[in-house]
Amino acid sequence: MIPNPRQALLIQEVCKRGTVSVEALAEKFGVTLQTVRRDVKQLAAAGLLARFHGGVRMPTSTTENIAYRQRQQLNEHSKQRIARAIAAVVPQDCSLIINIGTTAEAVARELMNHQGLRVITNNLNVAAILSDNPACEVIVAGGVVRSRDRGIVGEATVDFISQFKVDIGLIGISGIEDDGTLRDFDYREVKVARAIIEHSRQVWLAADHSKFNRPAMVKLARLDEVDMLFTDQVPPTPFPALLAEAGVQCEVAP
Repeated sequence: MIPNPRQALLIQEVCKRGTVSVEALAEKFGVTLQTVRRDVKQLAAAGLLARFHGGVRMPTSTTENIAYRQRQQLNEHSKQRIARAIAAVVPQDCSLIINIGTTAEAVARELMNHQGLRVITNNLNVAAILSDNPACEVIVAGGVVRSRDRGIVGEATVDFISQFKVDIGLIGISGIEDDGTLRDFDYREVKVARAIIEHSRQVWLAADHSKFNRPAMVKLARLDEVDMLFTDQVPPTPFPALLAEAGVQCEVAP
C-alpha cells in the first residue's frame, strides 16, 4: 500500500505525537471520524500504524522495517529539508560514501550541481541519480542486491568499502534509542554501515524526527562515533544532552 496524501499526513502526525486519538486526528484534518477510522484501518492492515482502543500509534516492531515504497512517502518534506542542509555543507571536490535509505537518495538529488565529487555507494538508486551528474564519479560497491530497495549488502560489500578512506561517510539509521545507541533491522546492512564508519574521516548521520526513540533489533553504533547529525526538528529529551556529551554537532534543517 502507498498512502494517499491525507494518509501520509496522518502518519506524519502520529510520528510527531507518538499516540493520537481518532477524535484528535479528525479535528486536525477536518474530516469525519468515519474517514479517520477507515484510513487508520487501511494503514494498520499495511503495517504502517498500530491501533489501540480509541487511538493510534506507530508500530513498534524491533525486527522488521516499514516497506521501502512506503518509507518513500513518509516524512518526505522533512527528508528533503535534511538533504538540502547536508548538500549545503558538502564541499566541492570531496570523496563520500553514501549508504542505503530514502534520505540518502534525497541527498543524492541535492548533490546534482556539485562538482568534482567521487561517490562510493552501495545504493543503486543513489548511483542512478548521481550518474546523471557528469561532474561526479560514481563507484558502485559489489555484493548482493536487495530487490526491495536496491541496496547492496553482504561480505563482498564490506570488503569493497574497506579499500577506501573517504572524506565523508553519510549513513542513515532506523532508530536512535534513549541510551545513545544507533540501531537498524538488517544485520547485513549494519555490517556495511560499520565499514563506512570505520573508513570515513567524518561520519554524518541523517535522521528525521521519527527515528528518535524508535526501537530496532541490531546495534550499529553509538552517538560518540558520529561527527554530525542532520535532522528536521530539535531532538526530544534526553537526546540534546546525549549529543552534547558525545560531541556530536547537531544541525536542524531550516
